[in-house]
Amino acid sequence: MTMVRDVMTKDVKVCAPHDSVTAAAQIMRDVNCGSVPVCEGKKVVGMITDRDIVLNCVAAGKDPGSVHCHDCMTSGVISCSPDTDAHECAQLMADHQIRRIPVVENGEMVGICAIGDLATMNIHINEAGDALSQISEPLH
Repeated sequence: MTMVRDVMTKDVKVCAPHDSVTAAAQIMRDVNCGSVPVCEGKKVVGMITDRDIVLNCVAAGKDPGSVHCHDCMTSGVISCSPDTDAHECAQLMADHQIRRIPVVENGEMVGICAIGDLATMNIHINEAGDALSQISEPLH
């Protein structure tokens, strides 16, 4: 059985709640991803996505250099533990229409599992594909 700890990324770039939206966007650019965990210390308090930035900052005519991450992040983050089965993680992604899940142990983020991490293992390719196709479907 493959666990999330076997496929997760351990070196994760994060933002603090009071970091600017520009700082979050620069991390997304630098690591080539569309979302960044927002953490107080090692505790995940939200996720900020490129979509959050566009809809809640840019489209609203706000200055990304002065808007803080906590002003436009998504709170109520779905997470899993390092001991979560990779199949279950893929199902969480599909159920919640997300592509990246913070991995939390004892209240602290220890990594992140992206849909691409699951797709790198042949055993999970169908589940990752199913999760990705369900992520694109509208919620009912």
